[in-house]
Amino acid sequence: MSLPIKVIINAASGTSDKEDERRALADAFKSNNIEADIELARSGAEIVEMAQKAARGNFQIIVAGGGDGTVSAVASELVGTEKTLGVLPFGTLNHFAKDLNIPLELEAAAQVIIEGRRAQVDVGEVNGQVFINNSSLGLYPDVVRRREQRQKLGYGKWNSLFRSAFKVLRRYPFLNIRLSVDGKEMATRTPFIFIGNNVYEMESFNIGGRTCLDAGHLSLYMTPRVGRLGLLQLALRALFGKLSQAKDFVSLCTDEIWIETRHKQMRVAMDGEVLMLETPLHYRVLPGALRVIVPTKTENETNGEE
Repeated sequence: MSLPIKVIINAASGTSDKEDERRALADAFKSNNIEADIELARSGAEIVEMAQKAARGNFQIIVAGGGDGTVSAVASELVGTEKTLGVLPFGTLNHFAKDLNIPLELEAAAQVIIEGRRAQVDVGEVNGQVFINNSSLGLYPDVVRRREQRQKLGYGKWNSLFRSAFKVLRRYPFLNIRLSVDGKEMATRTPFIFIGNNVYEMESFNIGGRTCLDAGHLSLYMTPRVGRLGLLQLALRALFGKLSQAKDFVSLCTDEIWIETRHKQMRVAMDGEVLMLETPLHYRVLPGALRVIVPTKTENETNGEE
């Protein structure tokens, strides 16, 4: 921590006053004799610009303050470098922070950056674009696109989300794709494909969480040809821990995936952001490509290593 650290905060994330958070962070770092350069980013483009500049500078630790989209944008600029990512979870869901056991409170998260240890975690990649959590095709990218359109018209986030989800589910489009995994090919029709950076919990009340981010795998989940009622039944099975028994649910673990379609481009969601990518889509895992600060090991974990 002898060199100054860079903190990039998404001014639009969360609901709290970011100027107050900036001052609280500055005090926390100063009280621990750490020089911190803290900036507020007003747009996604500014976040990327600040991260690129910081990655080229002498900062060894670059902190992303925001939701999963903000953390992913900053992390993408640090993958494969000697720089280390710090995380301040200011977003709504904060999946990456939760999976790394980073506390959601500002002061506690800042303390992890001050006292935590460095770890190397995997990232996923599709056609050169990095994601830290997951990527999806089909229903979800359509929901995100419609939600963003409504928000630009002045509607609230949650109102836009529910209305967009209702419209997409009413239309319920299917993808016709050819999937290649571990040398095996499969042609299918599905409403969605979900690809995770490492394995996601898909059953019980812990659904959507990961216990490991450094196993060097991608996970793939999809439902071939299932309709709206079948999708609801799968959700109920997941809630009651019986998803593995469903015949209409496919779960795979691999390190490389190819997805082909008759379309030249596909709408792809990555960590909550949507891009149009050329097909075929090539997914792969980059083991240990990202350095990140995580909480120090508990006494039980240390004793287990011994």
